[in-house]
Amino acid sequence: MMKKLFIQAFAGLALLVSGAAFANEVHIDVTAPINMSDKASLQRGAKIFVNYCLNCHSANYMRYNRLQDIGLTDKQIKDNLLFAGEKVGETMRVSMNPKDAKKWFGAAPPDLSVEVRARGADWVYAYLRSFYKDDTRPTGWNNLVFDKVAMPHVLYELQGVQVLDHETHTLKLEKAGKLSPEEYDQFAGDLSNFMAFMAEPAKQSRYWIGVFVLLFLSVLLVLVKKIKAEYWKDIR
Repeated sequence: MMKKLFIQAFAGLALLVSGAAFANEVHIDVTAPINMSDKASLQRGAKIFVNYCLNCHSANYMRYNRLQDIGLTDKQIKDNLLFAGEKVGETMRVSMNPKDAKKWFGAAPPDLSVEVRARGADWVYAYLRSFYKDDTRPTGWNNLVFDKVAMPHVLYELQGVQVLDHETHTLKLEKAGKLSPEEYDQFAGDLSNFMAFMAEPAKQSRYWIGVFVLLFLSVLLVLVKKIKAEYWKDIR
């Protein structure tokens, strides 16, 4: 009886959680330009991340020396990207106190090293492009993908100011930024690409290891079949 009640309670909790998740689900109609082989894009994304994101957001599961995987040397990392640390073996952390961040922004900025794994690259790409002016919010900004977001639009000088058309539920560029819409899309794409790399730095290595393992097993299968045929030939 107790076991049955436990199963029913667990099932009810699972339905409640899944219902809440679907209630907050947002339709994403864009595809992030993710390409782990494009090292130029990953290097631009790393530069963007360090200059614009690492001031508030940490990446505690990412070490600076993993940037060697995208074609950077230790010297390039030290000279151009190591602003918040002293050694290339350190993690990408920030000095901001989480309590202060919660006081200033209403919520502590999340760690971004696993954000793509948690939400998906398309979500991150859409989020970066979906800020709009909203005077009802404390920061003056809102986001079409993340409603009532606590983060201000720190990239507005680059993208410009967007406003929401409440009838069509679409965004319109009211004031142009330093970048054209196409340039800003590439900017957001490079950042999303780098964040996808941070989420799984060894993904490319695993991919090639998997290819070689499958090739090895294919050759091994042929050899084993030949050995089997030779062995059973004498027995028969």
